[in-house]
Parts: sequence; structure tokens; C-alpha cells
Amino acid sequence: MKFKILKEGMDFGGKTVLLRLDLNVRIFEGRVIDDFRIRMSLPTMRLLKNAGAKTVILSHIDSPETDSLEILSAYLNNLFPVSFARTFEELQAALPTLPAGSFVMFENLRRHPGEESLDEDFTRRLAALGNVFVNEAFSVSHRAHSSIALLPKFLPSYAGLRFAEEVEKLSGALQPLRPALLLAGGAKFETKLPLVEKFLRLYDRVAVVGALANDCFKAKGFNIGSSAASGKSPDLSHVVSNPKLFLPSDVLVRNPKGIFAKDAAELQADDKIVDIGPKTLDFFGKFVGQFRFVLWNGPLGVYEEGFRKGTEDLVKIIAAADVKSIVGGGDTYAAISSLGAIEKFDFISTGGGAMLDFLANETLPGIEALENNPR
Repeated sequence: MKFKILKEGMDFGGKTVLLRLDLNVRIFEGRVIDDFRIRMSLPTMRLLKNAGAKTVILSHIDSPETDSLEILSAYLNNLFPVSFARTFEELQAALPTLPAGSFVMFENLRRHPGEESLDEDFTRRLAALGNVFVNEAFSVSHRAHSSIALLPKFLPSYAGLRFAEEVEKLSGALQPLRPALLLAGGAKFETKLPLVEKFLRLYDRVAVVGALANDCFKAKGFNIGSSAASGKSPDLSHVVSNPKLFLPSDVLVRNPKGIFAKDAAELQADDKIVDIGPKTLDFFGKFVGQFRFVLWNGPLGVYEEGFRKGTEDLVKIIAAADVKSIVGGGDTYAAISSLGAIEKFDFISTGGGAMLDFLANETLPGIEALENNPR
């Protein structure tokens, strides 16, 4: 890794640290209901507290419930001394009297147009608040936003502990134990095609499941009915003809008559694929154990509509297998967490899109910004 990393024993006494976190977590009825990303950031927060830093927490939130981080400030205040500043003016007023080892959270960065437009004036205004920048938001570092990709231009900058671990572990997935299997699920084949193409070269097998498989079925000439697929289907002829590719042999469909398992090649116009089929799940029970390393991102079914059996069964299969495993994606993590299987996986990435972009490109805007830090 070509960027500087926070280390225990560093002294930030008398300095203000701008800490970029990803606090865009699930909130329901005013409560945080998924604190995985928060928990992964705690070692870095403890390090800064112990180093005597005055820390400004920068983040964004994009929740159906709220566009304010005030709920997250109150949540973190149960663990650390965290106050809240709604405006630049409130933040500037709070910093002179902020005790060493304390935190102040700034309101949602995306309330400012300059955050997403990579605006230099907005970034300079942020940079003027502190002496040091720390990126502990790997999961949003695929976004070329001001607080990720531009702020390191103006301050001495470090990767947080979890950020560095993400890069280390995911880099290892590019040279895994062999034989190796990629399980690519979820949707949006147009964005995941580079990853699938790359891993058909790198890995021994690539299993395409979930809505991604629907595009492959379509490319093979199968009727996919009303199933989800890419709006503009990419040319997948070179993918579906690759002998390393694995596709489900059967699927679970919903149609006006109910929910049924069908062979993937036998769908009708009123069928909608909602999950993987039982024959394919039985096959996975034997198939996964043939590999020494498994990389998995994305659910096998329409997870948000309650079709979770395929994804949860795959969690159980991988957890029981003697394989090294790296997984990522919000629905994938939710399934693992709901089954109490977190300890059965070697590494769970905080990133979904960021994980995929890193694996495809081996860098991210946030990584490049840290590596090019001139200070």
C-alpha cells in the first residue's frame, strides 16, 4: 500500500483531525438497525481519542427516514464524547473549546452541492477546519466526491485502520488460494460485467446468480418472462460461452398461479424469477466444498421482497465448508448477520459497490487521493 496508515501511539495532541466515516446505515423508526460499518470504524475512533485529537466527523446519509446525521451523533455519543454541529458556523464555534480526545459531528455533507460536484472552494472550506485528514470510509471511496477524492490534496492524510484492512484483504482476493470461486449476485450486469470478465480469467469458476443470471439466460436465448434484467443488455456472448461460467439450472418463479421451481430454460411470459432453485442449491452444497477460496457479493434472490432462502442457504453452505471466504454487499451481510454466522467468514467487506470497483480496477478515487497526498 502506497498510502500512510494510522498507527497506535501517534500523537495528535493540539491537532484537529477531519475523519471521513460512512454513516449511511439503515435507520428504522428513528433507530439505527444496522451498525456494522459503525462498529468497524470504532478502532480508528479509539486511536484518535487516545492520541488526543480533536476530531471532526464527516459523513453523509441517504435514508428514506432522514437526511440528518443527528441520530448517528446521538448513537455514537453512547460510546464517545460526540457533539453535533448543523452548520459551518456552529462547527467553527465549537472547535476552540472542544476537549482533546473528543468528537464533533458535522451535518450531512450531501446537503452541500459542493460535496458531490468535487468543488474546490467547498473542499478548501472543509480543509480549513483541521490539520489532518483520515479516510475511514472505504465503502464510499469509489465516489469521486470532495470529502473523499479532493480533501487529501489540502491536508496531510492517512488511511484509517479498517480502510487499510479492506485494501489488504481485497488485494489478497486477486491472488487467492486455488482453486477459487467467484459468486456474483445481485443486479446491474452492465456495471458488473468488467468484474465477471476479469474473474473468468483469474479464477477457476465464476457462478453468476441472482438478477445477474437473468441477463445470461437472456443471452442464451431463454425466455426470462418479467424477470429483472439490465435495461440495455450488454453483449454477453463471450461470457455465456466461457466454460468457466456456472449458471443456475433451475430457479424459483412467481406468476399469477403462485410460486414454483422451474428449469431455467422453461420459463413462460408471465414468470418472474425471484430466487435460485432447489436443484441448484443442492448442487451448491457439493460444489462450494471443491474450492479453497470463495469470493461472494450479492444476493441470490429478490432479497428486499422477502425471497431470502437461496441467499441464506448459501450462507450456511459456505459457513460449513472448509474454505477461505471474503464476502461483501449489504444484503449478503444482512443474511450472514441474521443467521449469526459472521465468525464463519474470514472477511466481510463494508463495501458493496466499492468492493466490486476495487476488485475490477484495483484502485478507487479515495485510494488514489491518499496515494497522491503531497504532504
